Amino acid sequence: MTVLDLLDELDEIVETASTVPLTNKIMVDGSEIVEIVKEIRQSLPDDVQQAKWIKDQKDNILAEAKQEYEKVQIEAKKHADFLIDEHEIVLKAQKKADGMQKEAQEYSTMLKLKTYDYLDNTLYEMQGKFEELNGKYLNELFAYMEKTFQSTNEVLEQNRAELKEMASRTKNGEDWLYNKDQ
Repeated sequence: MTVLDLLDELDEIVETASTVPLTNKIMVDGSEIVEIVKEIRQSLPDDVQQAKWIKDQKDNILAEAKQEYEKVQIEAKKHADFLIDEHEIVLKAQKKADGMQKEAQEYSTMLKLKTYDYLDNTLYEMQGKFEELNGKYLNELFAYMEKTFQSTNEVLEQNRAELKEMASRTKNGEDWLYNKDQ
């Protein structure tokens, strides 16, 4: 029996004992009480030992839990630091990619504008040569040639106008090249 069981038994003996008339005293079997007290004394070291063992186990469990908590906390901090570093790398890479894309687009626009300028100069020179040739021909071929030159001149003028329109759209950042409506 445990100490608590023995104490309950003592309590029951006292509760059920006969009272001595005209006094506040009770009558109990002394040998029974002495026997229960002996058992309490014998059980007490076991209960105390068991309580000490439970306390030691509690202290060990708490110490292990604290160590595990600290390990988890350290690992979580390492993981958080890694994620922060990785996020910063991604942001830097995105910023660099955006800059490279912008530079490439600016370079592409500049090349297009230079090409349009070159083509316009070439067409202008051709137009000037056709006008020069037109003035050199004889009067009898003039009507025939004038008609041909005017037609060619109109086409050249139309081509130059289209080039100027393409250059204007390129300057405005329009992506008109692949537009089927044009």
